[in-house]
Amino acid sequence: MPDTGHSSSDIGHSPVLLVLAGPAGSGKTTLCERMVAEVPGFSRVITTTTRDPRPGEVNGVHYHFFTPAEFDAQIAAGAFLEWAWVHRKNRYGTLASSVLEPLASGRSLIMNVDVQGVDNFRRAAAANPVLARHFLDIFIDVPIPELQARLGGRGESADEIARRMQTAELELCARDQFRHIIVSRDRDHDFAALRKIYEKTQTPPLTH
Repeated sequence: MPDTGHSSSDIGHSPVLLVLAGPAGSGKTTLCERMVAEVPGFSRVITTTTRDPRPGEVNGVHYHFFTPAEFDAQIAAGAFLEWAWVHRKNRYGTLASSVLEPLASGRSLIMNVDVQGVDNFRRAAAANPVLARHFLDIFIDVPIPELQARLGGRGESADEIARRMQTAELELCARDQFRHIIVSRDRDHDFAALRKIYEKTQTPPLTH
């Protein structure tokens, strides 16, 4: 049997798929990275996108960067669990193999997608018992003034900030559809809230 990097004894509890959503600047990526670094048994789902890599981003580590033609080919092959247009200019998606195989082997996963992607996950879960058993959606809620300040601090252009804020207002309207909501304050607070949500999904092992 190939070494997956995690054994059932490493994990000890039921595997979960934590799917984080929220507006750009809500800290989703940081939360995913910290969960993987600090909570044993977690891996991050690497999603795909047609956007260009940002400085420092590595293909296959931060995202699978596909050309539009490559993305189209994967859609035609039925390889995606979900995909969607984001900010009306790029596509993002999740390969089914990146989720279902690790869950079936007992590994926990965490990822961040846009609100459309979470809707697609809910539909996929309705048709897939493995996904339905492990899927948990979490929204990171950031007040609009704070969100504007965070985006400004990232060095985005004024046009890009305006586009992302327009998307954020629509995303914030969908927060009540999520099973859990974290009202963002700072990185430590948000991470503690995420860990608490995860810990509530775990039950003590049965004693024989």
